Amino acid sequence: MNIVQINSSDILDGACIAAYRLHQGLLNEGINSRLLVGKTTITDEKISTITDKYPIATKLSYYLMSHFGLNYLTILSTFDIPKHKFYQEADILHFHSIVGGYFNYLALPKLTNEKPAIATIHDMWYLTGHCTYNYDCERWKNGCGKCPYPNEYPPVGKDNTHIEWKLKDWVYNRSRLTIVSPSNWLVEQAKQSMLSRFSIHHIPNGIDTEKYQPLDPEMCRSLFGIPLEKKVLMFGAERLGNSRKGSDLLFKALQNLPVSLKAEIVLLIMGLGGESISQAVGIPTINLGYVSSDRIKSIAYSAADLFVFPTRADNLPLVLQESMACGTPIVSFKVGGVPDMVRPGVTGYLAEPENTDDLSNGIIQLLEDKELRERMGQNCRAIAIEEYSLELQAKRYIDLYSKIL
Repeated sequence: MNIVQINSSDILDGACIAAYRLHQGLLNEGINSRLLVGKTTITDEKISTITDKYPIATKLSYYLMSHFGLNYLTILSTFDIPKHKFYQEADILHFHSIVGGYFNYLALPKLTNEKPAIATIHDMWYLTGHCTYNYDCERWKNGCGKCPYPNEYPPVGKDNTHIEWKLKDWVYNRSRLTIVSPSNWLVEQAKQSMLSRFSIHHIPNGIDTEKYQPLDPEMCRSLFGIPLEKKVLMFGAERLGNSRKGSDLLFKALQNLPVSLKAEIVLLIMGLGGESISQAVGIPTINLGYVSSDRIKSIAYSAADLFVFPTRADNLPLVLQESMACGTPIVSFKVGGVPDMVRPGVTGYLAEPENTDDLSNGIIQLLEDKELRERMGQNCRAIAIEEYSLELQAKRYIDLYSKIL
């Protein structure tokens, strides 16, 4: 079985890391998986880039069209994908993130009518008139327009979201797709959208539970120079300054903590932009920067007592899977797909969205109850193995591929 995963890059962001992990899981199961992407960072015969034969024209027209709020429509290289060896040898196309200036969604009918295809939706872009997350907006259900979040990624220079919504609807009406969502939340969103014309499935992302596993916390703390008597809070995201990840909500929640408790805390930060956070929170902070090493991330999660994730909108965040696999309980908000993993009283604490007092209460409750944290940590590890293993994800996709073929 030959599968081609089409994505914006190999491992440059969360959706790409999720797809790369699936790629590795499929290879482990004997499936010939290959990646066809916009950008590469890894040299591998199973990874290839989509070559743009018209780079200058693409760049100029891209800036022009994005000014009018219609991103990606002038990227011509997408229509050359059928000439690529990976495409020609594929039994199934597997689309992931097709946002990011490398792919023209108008090519979907041509690509999917020649080959059966799956689209794994890692955010809401497939079902909206431009944005990846809708927050409190419901206009995506019936046509978009009058967008309240024009600067949400990918930003639009002019509000033509109703036109993009209609274009996507036109494209989907002429395409053959099977939709997969990693979270229960996004499955329900897809069923209420223009994607409802397709078959929709739920397959969570997978994680290698050997690479991510609980390590000796004292050893891990010593590696970062953290005193053993301290209580360690961890916060991590690819780009910590992204408003969607809620660093401002974390500041407020930490400010609400009792002075006596703050004196016991060290904040461990992982991701781009941690310097400004270190200066703002008024708590001793260790800033790891962006970490790509699975081993170093496992050490960080294992050093932490709690992983705090104050997100405003998310699908099935990889950092939560990683934290669970390392046996570290989580405090987060009840948004998007987060409740799939953060289960109150079982794996962590779910606060009401935007409620920093509630987030503080969760941090206090779990930091002050070591027995509860340990029980939750055991539950985290058990659920990660039982529900989110890479092997299980790969087998679920293989079953779906087989049904489609």
